[in-house]
Amino acid sequence: MSESFDELAGRLFRERLERPVAELAPAPGRQPVHVVYGGANLFKAETPSKFGTLALRALEIYAPNFVELANAVWLKGADTLPRFENVIRDLEFKLADDPEKVRLKNPDAWFAWTVHNRVIEKLRTEAVEDFRIDFEDGYGIRPNEEEDAHAVAASTELANVFKKGDPRLAFCGFRIKSFQRETYARATRTLELFLNNYLKESGGLLPTNLVVTLPKIVSADEVEVLTHLLARFEAENDLAPNSIGLEIMIETPEALMNAADIAMAGRGRVTSAHFGAFDYTAAFGVTSDHQHLQHEACRFARQMMLVSLTPLGLRLSDSVTTEMPVPIHRGADLSPGQASENRRAVQSAWRKHFNNVTHSLINGFYQSWDLHPAQLVARYAALYGFFLESADAQAARLKNFVGKATQAMMTGNLFDDAASAQGLLNFFLRAASCGAMTFEEIKNKTGLSESDLRSASFVKIMESREG
Repeated sequence: MSESFDELAGRLFRERLERPVAELAPAPGRQPVHVVYGGANLFKAETPSKFGTLALRALEIYAPNFVELANAVWLKGADTLPRFENVIRDLEFKLADDPEKVRLKNPDAWFAWTVHNRVIEKLRTEAVEDFRIDFEDGYGIRPNEEEDAHAVAASTELANVFKKGDPRLAFCGFRIKSFQRETYARATRTLELFLNNYLKESGGLLPTNLVVTLPKIVSADEVEVLTHLLARFEAENDLAPNSIGLEIMIETPEALMNAADIAMAGRGRVTSAHFGAFDYTAAFGVTSDHQHLQHEACRFARQMMLVSLTPLGLRLSDSVTTEMPVPIHRGADLSPGQASENRRAVQSAWRKHFNNVTHSLINGFYQSWDLHPAQLVARYAALYGFFLESADAQAARLKNFVGKATQAMMTGNLFDDAASAQGLLNFFLRAASCGAMTFEEIKNKTGLSESDLRSASFVKIMESREG
């Protein structure tokens, strides 16, 4: 034998296993924490801002202070908070004056108060991160002339969002009908009308994160066809390749079992995959009373999506909570009993949505759907509670990884634990991008600067330490 065992092992590693630094997965770009679906017939340039206004109004009526919100969604530690209004007001003054001082003595109160305040701030500044103008289930089947008119009107309104809307959408798009035989012609007509009119109204500029959502996929051929159509549109209008993203919906058994092939049929254009729980469960004959996100069929589907699509770098979104936080009784002159029933109804729906969002986050789905403005209250309460509750433990782990990696560099093992550390880095990047934490707070906990975090790469952070 010409080489020793150690030499053979080293050569095999270099030839078959060694990867360059660049292949260690960096953090993904910003992912919206939700997507709001709304019928194309209702979309206006003011819709995103109006959602925030209506959500703030719901919070003011049904959870006017941090204790009410904590109890409404069963935030961790809610059972320890005061019940009397005068005590709550006094505690609010103390928290506003010196939150860190209160945090040391009463961490549950600080936690609930911080979540409540950051929900308010988010609703005021960027209530909607992603909006999907819907020409499918949220719109229905209409005469061709009517859908034509709505395709033109909705694309005009979307162009107005970016010309004068407040706030501007970080992500946006529209969902066409499926590419099945019955709706293919209608879907492609809406696609062409919407895109052509948008370019006309915007002066030839597309939003950075515009996507077209394709529903009820059963084969990769459908994605391939849509990819060809979008590429043709881009070429005819002198747009850069892949300027328009493609979003796939996983809501049929066929789509789930062939998810990777379906995504790859987009030739790099597919940016995200959304789970459609209700179409998916209906395909198995699950009755409406039992169609919900915690059904075993949905849990299986989410796990399959994680396994098949995460390695491709796609953003994954969970499905929708269908119970809306709306009052039972309407009108200005409500009796105390009616007002109480309204509060119970809204808070019950908030609790369900809060639990669904939290469950999605725990299971690696950092995005899901909203349909109603008041759902945004529970959305951001769940999101901020999730990040703030885990921040200290995650920061301790990340600081430990940084210390070990710095030490390891001196012994030649730079990338020990790099994948785990990258996951922790992603946690704080998501927390910062959604408003759960500031960069300054993250720096105080982890020792990493904003530029460290924005590098989105644990390997780059370690290389900068070495330098």
